[in-house]
Amino acid sequence: MAEAADFQGMTPSPARRWLRRTASLIVGAPLIAGLLAGPAAPSAHAGAAAKAPTGSRTVDVSLDTLSPSAPVEGDTLSVSGTLTNKGKKTITDAEVDLRVGPRLSGRAAIDEAAGRTGYQPGSDPAKLGGSSTVEIAKLASGVSQDFTLAVPVDKLDLDEEGVYQLGVSVTGRTTDYAYDQVLGIQRTFLPWQPEDTGSKTRLTFLWPLIASAHVTAETGSDEQQTPVFANDDLALELAPGGRLEQLVALGRQLPVTWVIDPDLLASVDAMTKNYRVRVGDTTVAGTNQAIAKKWLTALEAAVKDGKVVALPFADPDLASIAHRGKNVSGTLSHLQTATEVASTTVETVLHVKPSTDFAWPVDGAIDPSVVDVATSAGAHKVIARSDSLEETGGLLYTPTAARPIGGGTTAVVSDHRLSTAFTGEMAKAGNSTLAVQKFLAQTLALTEQAPDNERSIVVAPQRTPTAAQAQSMARALQALDAERWTQPLDLTAAAEQKPDARATTKVPRSSQYPKKLRSQELPTQAFQDIRTTQGSLDSFQVILTQPDRVVTPFGNAINRSVSTSWRGKPLEAQQYRDAVRTYLQGLTNEVQLIAKSDVTLSGRSATIPVTVQNKLVQGVDNLVLRLTSGNATRLKLNGGGAVAELPVTIAGGHSQSVKFDAAANANGQAQVTARLFTADGAPYGEEMTFTVKVSEVTPTVLLVIAGGLLLLVLAGIRMYTHRKRSAAGGTGDAGGNDDGEPEQPSDPTPDTGPVSEAPSGPGEKVDR
Repeated sequence: MAEAADFQGMTPSPARRWLRRTASLIVGAPLIAGLLAGPAAPSAHAGAAAKAPTGSRTVDVSLDTLSPSAPVEGDTLSVSGTLTNKGKKTITDAEVDLRVGPRLSGRAAIDEAAGRTGYQPGSDPAKLGGSSTVEIAKLASGVSQDFTLAVPVDKLDLDEEGVYQLGVSVTGRTTDYAYDQVLGIQRTFLPWQPEDTGSKTRLTFLWPLIASAHVTAETGSDEQQTPVFANDDLALELAPGGRLEQLVALGRQLPVTWVIDPDLLASVDAMTKNYRVRVGDTTVAGTNQAIAKKWLTALEAAVKDGKVVALPFADPDLASIAHRGKNVSGTLSHLQTATEVASTTVETVLHVKPSTDFAWPVDGAIDPSVVDVATSAGAHKVIARSDSLEETGGLLYTPTAARPIGGGTTAVVSDHRLSTAFTGEMAKAGNSTLAVQKFLAQTLALTEQAPDNERSIVVAPQRTPTAAQAQSMARALQALDAERWTQPLDLTAAAEQKPDARATTKVPRSSQYPKKLRSQELPTQAFQDIRTTQGSLDSFQVILTQPDRVVTPFGNAINRSVSTSWRGKPLEAQQYRDAVRTYLQGLTNEVQLIAKSDVTLSGRSATIPVTVQNKLVQGVDNLVLRLTSGNATRLKLNGGGAVAELPVTIAGGHSQSVKFDAAANANGQAQVTARLFTADGAPYGEEMTFTVKVSEVTPTVLLVIAGGLLLLVLAGIRMYTHRKRSAAGGTGDAGGNDDGEPEQPSDPTPDTGPVSEAPSGPGEKVDR
């Protein structure tokens, strides 16, 4: 059967149209017509409706399985997949064939072959024929049909070891063409290495356990500080079949280096106990403790004998910090804290000691400022990528990953091709199979570049692979498990390998940092918001008797505010920062002054009470209540000054009345301001102002009162003397006067007038 080239999109010339009509009348014309055939040029109205695929794109060929992925002598290669007729015509007399060869030389040849579409005579090999052919009598438009091909490896004509192109094609006819032509083709790769090589590539594969932020800064109002989750989505990832569950289940069987965000461990550990989930304006009890416990148990078993690298807590966005945040005060200190808490978290939850000596910028993209920030918290190794640290020394092979970049820092450069091999949609079996085969082909081609030069290669995949992507990665690593041309190596050992002398060590300039990545960074405003929140937290914690109950959850929340997971989600990132700041402000307002109404003083001195309320669960200390008189001439406080201060200590859930002595010198009004301050003099909360009305007693009234008191004293003395004489003589009558003087009133009481005071407000009394 003849094979026709695909000339889609070309307008036939008049000579070609004449030759096509003539060829159709000649015996053997199918061959000529097949070479010249092609769809007519698009009409002027082609945009009105999408045209159905034609030529060698008529049938979509999906290669769902290919087993074994890397065969050896004696194996039988089995290929199964699905054919889908995307054209408008029914296909008849079709054959599905396997095409093998030629051997591809180098990694670039693999890339070129993978990028081709449609059938290309001369580039695509001939059909094997024979038992490798499956006949399909009819395939209607829009219909799919499965196929399976099975061929002994010794029938594939594989000569020397290397990477071979493998294709599955569909050849058939439609009513438009009465001859056979290639209607569809799919290419992949077949690595052929029947025996172990003397030289193997050391392969390091990072297995990331990283998730977005789920825990808020909130804790319950109980003593246990029940954590509050923004949603319960994390449970879906931990449940059987979920993304994180699959990563653990697959990773425990593979020779990988675990790269873990400690925040994920802390969040899941919190789920194993009582936790709450925010739903609208309220929270409900979380119910997925069993799922969280099962996942942590499985992970602990998986990493027990493996290598664990801990990223800084919450996986901070190093490039955003370097480009937008490092000049905002306090930003780098957060990174330092996130690094310090990383090791403790991993050891506490997983009971293994991790390495914290690695920094992993987004996509391995670096520039001098990113490297500076990455190492500022103590890391001495930066996981870069080869498309950022490009080779300029003319090497004909991929160099070893480790290389010094100055300042005692080692760049561990992951391979770009291998690291991005599984970033597509891997849920489709055909996509997964192609990705696995290309990955295997690239690793073999890499080994063959310099067979006498054993090198160390690092694969750093996407940070949060889907379950399907993780399954595809696992299939690839399982195919390499025979260690015919690679052998596993952990990341720490890879960083210690001897670097190639000619490998690039110059960090690219800041202007070379990818614009797409830069556009996804957190804005400078984000770091300014975080600085404001940290300042409020610093002021708040100094008054607490148990500051860790607040510092820890808010410190973690601030770290989550700069997480790499916010890339591409600016609105969600802003909402998270706002929620942290709002909740902290709400807690701060739980310690406040109770509003006070105006006070009236009748007299020269009195006591003015001011009430401080603490609605927090814990007590507060190191607070000072300061009262300031707006008119020191009229009203003096605590011994004659215009300002008086008293310490404040209040148990959780209680209030305290703080009493100030006041001295009035003149009638009138005086404005008094009350405000809380921390022990170091920083204002705390809002100030409160009230009015003190002074109603001073006059000298005349005081003289009358003094006279009345004197008369009372004299009358008392007379009565005492009279009774004493009566008792001694026994003769005086009760109303007599032995002295012959007139009788005076026995109990004179002068009218001093009412001493009044304006009410001080509901339930409030002014002590005297």
